[in-house]
Amino acid sequence: MTSYWPIRVGIMGFGQIGRQIYQLAARSEDVDVVAVADIGQADILHYLLCSEADDAQAYTLEDNFLVCDHMRTRLMSMDLPSEVPWDLFDVDVVIDATGKYREAQHMQQHLDNGAPRVLIRTLPVDHIDRIVMPGINAGQIEAADRMISAGSATTSALALLLHSLSAHFEIECVSTTTIHSYTSDQALQDYAGSDFRRSRSAPENIIPNNHDAGRWVGEILPAMQGKVMSAALNVPIHEGCLLDTNLVIADSAVSAEDINAAMIDAAAQSPQLIGAAEDPIVSSDVIGSSLSLLYDLRGTIKAGNTIIKTLGWYESLGHAARLLDVARLYAELDRKEEAA
Repeated sequence: MTSYWPIRVGIMGFGQIGRQIYQLAARSEDVDVVAVADIGQADILHYLLCSEADDAQAYTLEDNFLVCDHMRTRLMSMDLPSEVPWDLFDVDVVIDATGKYREAQHMQQHLDNGAPRVLIRTLPVDHIDRIVMPGINAGQIEAADRMISAGSATTSALALLLHSLSAHFEIECVSTTTIHSYTSDQALQDYAGSDFRRSRSAPENIIPNNHDAGRWVGEILPAMQGKVMSAALNVPIHEGCLLDTNLVIADSAVSAEDINAAMIDAAAQSPQLIGAAEDPIVSSDVIGSSLSLLYDLRGTIKAGNTIIKTLGWYESLGHAARLLDVARLYAELDRKEEAA
């Protein structure tokens, strides 16, 4: 497998995350999206991309190719991983941005069709080679990794928060709720689905939901194993999410100001991943942010002796950026392996 710049990326799924990945790659010099597989028609995919792009004129459609300044991307109307001929495009990595194919068997289908690696944009269902989160465990990756997850936007935000704070304080347990924008798998009107509550109309309801972040954070941060409980509330907004986290701190002397100081330091150490906001921001203010966590300094509250409540903001663009960061990590590792 060759991994010289630019990194040759294939994308499965051209929904919100897929389009964000494409636009980030179009603005970079080190990533070339060579193919996109999606069930949609090429002209509709192009239309959706242009409808949300800052510079719609930068993207043109030539037959079944999406063209911008330095990329010529083949669009393929396909719905299943088993259908996509990645071997024809000499890809270095496939990013499955559908959010649907979380099983190892589907990831294996990408590999069988010529993808040297497959990176999913959500948490896995079963065993894979590695979950990678930049800023936390990037140093643990191995060249032999083939099935990889970058977690989820919520899991990244939570893991970065806990990683940053556990370096300074002993955390006994955590309860977190993501107040999450509605997602593409929710119904516009009440419609019978696989889950009672998620069968209700997304634009009309606050919908309680389960979330896997609590389970997987312990895999990424072993010190948090068994200490994190997570839930979600899907709310009627299109973009922008809020992470509401209650921490039980072992040392009762720790103040809200101490927590804020630690997060300000974390933002200074990892400015591409974490920000610290002093303004009274709301969800729309985080739209367009490529950070994984924008910590809300005004939202930190101490309750009683040991409970401290924190707020953090994020949106899907940050997760799209992390997916490309993970692709870059493996490309650099491959380069070093080849040089050796």
